[in-house]
Amino acid sequence: MKFTVIGITDAPKPFFPPEVMEIIRAGSVFSGGKRHHEIMAPLLPEKALWIDITAPLDAVFEQYGQLDADVIVFASGDPLFFGFANTIRRLLPKAEIELFPSFNSLQMLAHRLVMPYHDLRVVSLTGRPWPALDQALIERTGKIGVLTDRNHTPAAIAQRMLDYGYDYYTMHIGVHLGNPQREQVVTLSLEEVATSNFDHPNCLILSTRQTPPARTFGIPDMQFDLLDGREKMITKMPIRLLTLQTLDLPEKQVFWDIGFCTGSVSIEARLLFPHLQVVAFEIRPECEQLMRHNSRRFGAPGIDVHIGDFLKTDIDDLPRPDAVFIGGHGGRMKEIMAKVCEVLPPGGCIVTNSVSSPVVQRMTSHPNSKDLFHEACEQLGLKEDVPTHVQLNDYNPIDILKCRK
Repeated sequence: MKFTVIGITDAPKPFFPPEVMEIIRAGSVFSGGKRHHEIMAPLLPEKALWIDITAPLDAVFEQYGQLDADVIVFASGDPLFFGFANTIRRLLPKAEIELFPSFNSLQMLAHRLVMPYHDLRVVSLTGRPWPALDQALIERTGKIGVLTDRNHTPAAIAQRMLDYGYDYYTMHIGVHLGNPQREQVVTLSLEEVATSNFDHPNCLILSTRQTPPARTFGIPDMQFDLLDGREKMITKMPIRLLTLQTLDLPEKQVFWDIGFCTGSVSIEARLLFPHLQVVAFEIRPECEQLMRHNSRRFGAPGIDVHIGDFLKTDIDDLPRPDAVFIGGHGGRMKEIMAKVCEVLPPGGCIVTNSVSSPVVQRMTSHPNSKDLFHEACEQLGLKEDVPTHVQLNDYNPIDILKCRK
């Protein structure tokens, strides 16, 4: 089966070279979105069949499969740029594709702004969640092109950026690009965009208007909001960084932080390894607000927070972790590790920290974390690494314990 995919803009009277016009005149089956049909209707042959591209796409491709004729598809801009040609390649890998691209919307916006775009990092939020944009922001990307949808609007994007302290960007917005009667291009501050509405379709480019503030390697403990102001309720920065190193996070994709309290480990992991999906669990409801404040203070969007007893939390729909830190267990280390092992893939690791001072062990009401960890590893068939023993000034010695599945 052959698809001829033709890129178009929002221009109400599109211009095509003679080669493309000949293909359209000779065609019998056409497809595209409703907006594409409105634009192209005057140019289609009299008895042309049109197939709307709407969700679910499986139904659309089922209609394609019932045809004897080739299909001419109209798509926005460059059909290989987050476009329909990629969908054809994915669902019908053996189909023949002939392509006639136009400029994509971000290229057109850059043209209007006379802005070089060879260094533009592109993020699509069209039918997609926030992680790609979050990662680009955390990595301090200087120029970001964003494809929007009706939920991820310029105003919603601007407000999210302001909430997490990324206020040093300017937003350039293009609306109905290619349509001379409706096209609009504006450059505004994030504060202005957050209270404005723009017609759809639109796209935007974010550019830094000043040098981003410096970010330290390791966040000082006292910069965090603490649980009841208690300094002991946070993993100390040197221990935190050593713990993250032990987790091998550059090679991991999904990180679970069980017992996050102030959120320091989750936040540090999010900032140091922006590619990670971070899922954080905590039994104390008051810690949800702590995480909210701290993640916004340090510019760490996208941490998936779950409040409640981890052992009673439904984890079936959560992304499977390949690295897990147990920061708090309430004496139920073995039960938590057993539940984690149900979803941990081969090669995945679990890390926890144990105070090794005999005095502290006698004072606590819970069994020794180190002993519980060893017992769980034996029962679950986990392979233990050699512990890292750390002594910080006058603090109690800490053992950083690690095992692998």
